[in-house]
Amino acid sequence: MRSGVLLLGATTIALVACGAANAADLEPEEKLPPAVWNWSGGYIGGHVGGGYGRTSFSNSYGPSIYGGVVDTPVFLAGGQIGYNWQKNSWVFGLELDASGAASDGTNTCLAASGFVVSANCKAGPNVFATATGRVGYAFGALGHTLAYLKGGVAWQNNRGDVLNNNEFFGRWPQHKTHFDYGRVGGIIGLGVEQALTPAWSVNVEYDYLHFGGQRIDTPPTVQFPPFAILPANTMRPSSSYHVGKIGLNYHFGADPWTAQWGDAPLYAKAPAGAPPVAYPPGWSFEGGSRLWLSRGRFQWDHSAVRDPNPQDPSILLSRLTYHGLDGLSGELFGRLDSPWGVFLKSNVGTGRFNKGNINNEDWGQASGPVSGGDNFVQPGLSYINNVSGQANGRFTYYTADLGYDFLRGGTYKVGGFLGWTYYAQSSDTIGLHADCQPHVSMLGVR
Repeated sequence: MRSGVLLLGATTIALVACGAANAADLEPEEKLPPAVWNWSGGYIGGHVGGGYGRTSFSNSYGPSIYGGVVDTPVFLAGGQIGYNWQKNSWVFGLELDASGAASDGTNTCLAASGFVVSANCKAGPNVFATATGRVGYAFGALGHTLAYLKGGVAWQNNRGDVLNNNEFFGRWPQHKTHFDYGRVGGIIGLGVEQALTPAWSVNVEYDYLHFGGQRIDTPPTVQFPPFAILPANTMRPSSSYHVGKIGLNYHFGADPWTAQWGDAPLYAKAPAGAPPVAYPPGWSFEGGSRLWLSRGRFQWDHSAVRDPNPQDPSILLSRLTYHGLDGLSGELFGRLDSPWGVFLKSNVGTGRFNKGNINNEDWGQASGPVSGGDNFVQPGLSYINNVSGQANGRFTYYTADLGYDFLRGGTYKVGGFLGWTYYAQSSDTIGLHADCQPHVSMLGVR
């Protein structure tokens, strides 16, 4: 009887298995939908970016008649690490990042009067670090896209110089102050992040950073006429930056080499029996045109350094500053992609400046030689600033880039490139007579 029970049990299992197989044959096969992406977990990555900054210098000698703000275009590159928590479609996170920066700018500062020697201020950050909290919302059919806001604390290291211009006609050592300090400030930003695969995501982000100033001693300076030495004083520079970044993140716990979401491959499917390819084969071309609105600024400096007494070339005898150059340009662009991931892209543009001004600054100009040789001069005003306009402004530019897409899928491409950029501009100055004497109002005398 024990054997019969065992045989019956075996027969029953076989029948059930057979029935299940027959049912499977009768019903159509159902494919599981791709898994919804979940942003929870840690990640690490890198970023590059660029933007525009300004460092403002307070004037210890009175309100400035010109300058006082140094424009500092900035390029940065660095890395970030963070962690996300997702609840339904809402994503909360913490992130730390650090960037090395290449930035430098210069402008006139401490210009309180035409009778006081003003200075040439230089500034530029070289390091940024931030600690932020993020809140975002995941959307799209599978939650692969995340829009987020961020905010927190930031730190920068800012450095530069405050150097009096042509204080003693470039013949004796000048007064100078160097600063190099770290400062804590704040950051707010927003961005969009797109999951490319379970392991990789790319994001585009805009950040605004602001930092208060640290107390800096300014050098003593010269007043003429009447001649006097103005004692050293203090200032507190403050700075702010608008920065755009693009980053690539690796999410911990996922295979960095897979390109599939569950049963939904991101690679384009190849014919049966053929090896899979990451991007459809063949050549492709993309082209178009666009209009640009722009604003530019350009400085040309003439050093006061004279041999045989070489000094800091930042000491200025004169400077031309072209600013407010509002331009309109037309551009053609194109991109050629090869089957191997190598691409070539280029753009060509030309345009005109609609308006703009030119400030012609001079420091410590002599009114003429006196008896005894050219080693003795009759001093003139300490600081002169003539304002003129510009007309017939024209500019031309082009770029040519060669690159490679190192991440490719059926719906995305991520690559890098090296390239060449050319830019040229010209304009006519208006507001000066033929003898080059100012025809417009003069700044600098108070």
